[in-house]
Amino acid sequence: MQRFFTSLLLIFSIVFALEAKSKTLNCWTKGFNGVGTTHLYNLFVFYDYYKWNRFSEPLCVRKIKLDSSRGVEPFVEKIGHRNLCLPVQVNTQTGCVAPAPSDNLGCVAAKPYFDFNKNARLAYDKVINLRLTEATQILEELKSQEPDNYIVYYIENYIDFFRVFIHENKAEFERLESSKDNRLDKIKQADSDSPWFLYAQAEINLQWALARLKFEEYFNAFVEVKSAYKSLNKNLEQFPDFIASQKSLGILHALVGTIPDNYKWGVKLLSGMEGSIEKGQLEIESILAYARTNDFIFEEETQVMYAFLLLHLNNQSEAAWSTIQSGALDPKSNPLACFVLANVAMRTGRTDEAIKMLRNRPKSKAYLSFPYLDYMLGLAKLYRQDKDAARYFKTYLHNFRGVNYIKEAYQKLAWDALLKGDETTYFDYISLAKTKGNAVIGGDKNALKEARSKVVPHPHLLRARLLFDGGYYQKAYDFLLSASICDFNQKQHALEYTYRLGRISHMLNKKQEALEYYQQTVYEGRYEPYYFACNAALQMGLVHEGLKQYGHARTCFELCQKIKPEEYRNSLHQKAKAGLNRLR
Repeated sequence: MQRFFTSLLLIFSIVFALEAKSKTLNCWTKGFNGVGTTHLYNLFVFYDYYKWNRFSEPLCVRKIKLDSSRGVEPFVEKIGHRNLCLPVQVNTQTGCVAPAPSDNLGCVAAKPYFDFNKNARLAYDKVINLRLTEATQILEELKSQEPDNYIVYYIENYIDFFRVFIHENKAEFERLESSKDNRLDKIKQADSDSPWFLYAQAEINLQWALARLKFEEYFNAFVEVKSAYKSLNKNLEQFPDFIASQKSLGILHALVGTIPDNYKWGVKLLSGMEGSIEKGQLEIESILAYARTNDFIFEEETQVMYAFLLLHLNNQSEAAWSTIQSGALDPKSNPLACFVLANVAMRTGRTDEAIKMLRNRPKSKAYLSFPYLDYMLGLAKLYRQDKDAARYFKTYLHNFRGVNYIKEAYQKLAWDALLKGDETTYFDYISLAKTKGNAVIGGDKNALKEARSKVVPHPHLLRARLLFDGGYYQKAYDFLLSASICDFNQKQHALEYTYRLGRISHMLNKKQEALEYYQQTVYEGRYEPYYFACNAALQMGLVHEGLKQYGHARTCFELCQKIKPEEYRNSLHQKAKAGLNRLR
């Protein structure tokens, strides 16, 4: 009975709307005079969900299918709004419209759809700016107004992804994980003829795969990547002009060829995935070219991916910095933008700029907390050897509830104390690196190794290293040469001395001098557990590659892969593999 009255009210409101729209149908008050034939038709009306819930007039009548030769025929126009089918009687001669008999009243359920409309885009922008509470509110309103617009579930997943990826909280990860399958189940019920159908599923899988790496769930992560890759390829076949698919495929194509050899089991699991850095780079460049002349929702995402590809896989640090600066990322209003810009700045020797950005980042409660930015600020200040660097590491340790960079933060506090001549405090902090945090990422593993070894870093080498890491190359070079190799009695310190001179000479464009120091480091340290020889071989390859001496470069990259240090092995071998891929 309620459905009957609801439909009746809607029919009356629709017909009143039709009176203003069409003279040929403006005959409601005339009734049916028996002239002509009366047929039963479905009138399709497109209107706003919000109005539907309140029995208000439809916002607009978009199309009516009146075809007496074919009988009752539903007609659906996909315009990104809900569609409603209402039975009406139409006199084919007079064009009069009247409600259908009560036993024919009823609504045809609309299939869920994907519409990245104004409100959805606003929610997405809030998410990318880490204003997650506001984004959630907008999405809840969107669910109320357009309950069948399933783009909301795709955007919602971004919220969970950033919470998990930034906070690295295991309990939060486990709590939110169930939402992934629920969202995928919802999306699979939506319009399969939409390019968003497979794309949204692929992106959700990719985001969760990346999140799983934080918690060493490698098998599940690889399975999700493989699923995403298949979905993206299928989507590209069905919708070749849907640019978003090309964005994600481009970065996957670039990454798949650089998987280290000790993860080859993952490559087997990902059988069918192919790609190269060159292929991925070309794909992403074509997308950025498209975005320059078209409105592309994911332009900023693509710029970030491209910058990191240039920086980490293609050894083009200046191009990476230029790319990331040319975009619209604002570190003063977006913590995520601050992270990206400061990260690239620190890795390209622009520590002063990174410090400025990190100090001026937004800190209000409107944003998702981002403790790692305090760690980055402490590290940048330690590079510059500011007196207050320890303050920011302590803030990070106080606020962060995750598992990574804990050991490394204690190590950096120990280093700060050592540079200030306080060896007692050094031992206090480095001992905490044994018991606090996890040892999954390279930096934490190295901190644990240092804590267990009980070998105190040489203050002279440590200061030079930090100056180099901060991009203060000339200062590091002059300081290091104020000592000689004879001043270092331990094998580890002597190796580090020649290695550091090679790295600093390299960055000062003293290539021949750098090659000599690198060769000495490899010769004397190839079978030692330290990373110096492995990275020296990698850097020699990069020098030769820059000089277009590709045969020598290949030999050096292959040598790098043969050296098995206890530190940074995976990342160094990945970079060597990327170098070999570039030389194909």
